Amino acid sequence: MPFIDLNSDLGEGFGDYVCGDDEAMLRLVTSANVACGMHAGDPEIMARTFRLARERGVAVGAHPGFPDRIGFGRRRIPFSAGEIERLVAYQIGAAAALAAYAGHAVTYVKAHGALANVACEEPAVADAVARAIKAVDPALALLAIALTEQVKAGEAAGLAVHQEIYADRGYTDGGALIARGQPGALIEDAEAAASRALAMVEEGAIIARSGARLETPIRSICVHGDSPHAVAVAELVRERLEAAGVALKPFAAR
Repeated sequence: MPFIDLNSDLGEGFGDYVCGDDEAMLRLVTSANVACGMHAGDPEIMARTFRLARERGVAVGAHPGFPDRIGFGRRRIPFSAGEIERLVAYQIGAAAALAAYAGHAVTYVKAHGALANVACEEPAVADAVARAIKAVDPALALLAIALTEQVKAGEAAGLAVHQEIYADRGYTDGGALIARGQPGALIEDAEAAASRALAMVEEGAIIARSGARLETPIRSICVHGDSPHAVAVAELVRERLEAAGVALKPFAAR
């Protein structure tokens, strides 16, 4: 079986505020999506996260979101496509600079929260994100939510696109993530999350809440780093994959 990447959204604290257990997660994941200072993160947290990732051989990506600290980037803000393009470019630049400062290199980009959700549904926003990545560095890969407009936009822009699934989120029958706050949106039980993640990798398909299978390439599995169950879920997902003979390594590394 081919290798799989295990990623998590990290560096999402701010100042003295701590969000998640980044040190523990960086012992488990193979790629870290680092917040770029808009929805979360700051220069100190970013530099530290990039340094720890380098020391542990974890690939790093820029994780841009809407400028919405209070809402953790999970509220939709009506920016134009052009504004989104520049917001994303700005955040990639910040991540690339601080990663270089820490002796590491950003190799991919993954949109966060509401920005990612809008880019999944709206081609104009997906295209704006892809254009921003290509303009800053066309060698950067796009980590895209599987079966969405993100994938189409990245491929049309000529980017290397890698599709991800979520171990700890539920899916509608159309392959979209169930909206937060709705029943089945979050999968907090580590056993359930790990079993389903392995099944999706083995079957090459998203498993919807109805049990429907939606075929898709899968290069990475995400476990949200801000969840109180994040470490337990990531540990068991990694354990189950390795026990099944699935090698874990970054999908994009330099």
